[in-house]
Amino acid sequence: MQELWELFIIFCRIGGFTFGGGYAMLPIIQREIVEKRKWATDQEILDYYAIGQSTPGIIAVNTATFIGYKRKGIIGAIVATAGMVFPSLVIITLIAAYFTQFQDYQIVKHAFAGIRVAVVVLILNAVIKMWKNSVKDWTGIVIFCAAFALTAFTGISSIIIIIISAVAGIFINIRRVEAK
Repeated sequence: MQELWELFIIFCRIGGFTFGGGYAMLPIIQREIVEKRKWATDQEILDYYAIGQSTPGIIAVNTATFIGYKRKGIIGAIVATAGMVFPSLVIITLIAAYFTQFQDYQIVKHAFAGIRVAVVVLILNAVIKMWKNSVKDWTGIVIFCAAFALTAFTGISSIIIIIISAVAGIFINIRRVEAK
């Protein structure tokens, strides 16, 4: 019961104090789960991010679900997920109830402008950490560049790009093993 409560509180804190959506939460999840608690390795968390990104839903919620499941099975997955979404549910409900009354105030506009800039920094930080742990050789750089170009300059679905990248990774690594 103690660990379930801890799962809920950790993800509630992450969900409640991280603005900018799932990607902005990734460095905080990494610090809390990998560095502080040692509940997952860097490689495991990257795998959770990859699966969380390629499955329906918000990456941070999906990641919380995977971590909860790893720690305490199905009940852990439910508790971690509930912890992650609970603050957002409360905050969005309050904002929805009062936002129209305050949205035209300059201070509110300036606050949101500042939050947007901070969110970009958080996302960039997550990208840099993921790059360091994921792109380890020329093959990774080639897949990264191809995926980036396809995402940025074509209308190809992200799902298709993820599948193509996965297949490329499989074939390249099979060829490496066969060459040895």
